[in-house]
Amino acid sequence: MHIAILMATYNGSAYLEEQLHSFDKQSHSDWSLWVSDDGSTDSTKSLIHKFSDIQSEKSVQIFDGPKKGFAANFLSLVCNPELRANAYAYSDQDDIWFDDKLERAKNFLSSVPSNVPALYCSRTQYVDLNNNLIGLSIPYSRPAIFENALIQNIASGNTMVFNDAARRFLLQAGSSLDIELHDWWTYMLITGASGQVFFDHRPSVRYRQHPNNLWGMNTSLKAQLMRIAKLFGGRFQGWNERHVAALNPNMCLLTSVNQKIFKQFSHARKLSLIPRLIGLRKSGVYRQTVINNLGFYLAAVAGKV
Repeated sequence: MHIAILMATYNGSAYLEEQLHSFDKQSHSDWSLWVSDDGSTDSTKSLIHKFSDIQSEKSVQIFDGPKKGFAANFLSLVCNPELRANAYAYSDQDDIWFDDKLERAKNFLSSVPSNVPALYCSRTQYVDLNNNLIGLSIPYSRPAIFENALIQNIASGNTMVFNDAARRFLLQAGSSLDIELHDWWTYMLITGASGQVFFDHRPSVRYRQHPNNLWGMNTSLKAQLMRIAKLFGGRFQGWNERHVAALNPNMCLLTSVNQKIFKQFSHARKLSLIPRLIGLRKSGVYRQTVINNLGFYLAAVAGKV
């Protein structure tokens, strides 16, 4: 199985070499690297060219990104008409992959019929700037299905590997979408098409935490309460608005059952309080933990979904 690694870069030279080295150490060696650089002014591109020279037996392709943010950069890669592979792995520029990341993903994807959309994702190990272990992400256990994906993303992009059947749905939706997070959109679209998702409880990535993304850690009660607080700040409501706008013209990509769920969810959001809560409940949407579900319905009471 040939896997195309899709890496979006922007001024990532500080940690890029460690990530590139983790590609080289993969136990599954049938991979190529596709990089979209969003206008780096540091040595990012020269490091990739150097890596390409060393990896003489690997294909390394470098493109200029759309310069519209990281989500648009990733979508430009996955929708690149030159891209051909059996599976595709998103990659950040500053993490470190476990040596068996691609192999574990391949093993799952190989178990799914090639015409069925399939997505591998996993927990992550949180590390600090110096690669010291500082935590482990939550081991989500409820089903990874569309009803979850509509209001929560459990599939961290830096762990995602998906098959060509899944990529075809992303291609049909296109790259010119107003979305905040490419991984959430990928999780949403694949589950909407009733694709199979495997959430691996074993981490596959050392996820480097920077001062501006420490809120991403979800290991403590305090972190989960902070996430709930964000539901009331308008950001979550804004994401939902953009997801509804992106899914509406792509309804044909959803199964008939998931079309009904989506219509019920998007309609319920605009109703008055009691019909809103009843409609959201009937749609079946849920978040993975009790405390996060409680936060969602409190946000719904406040009209922030």
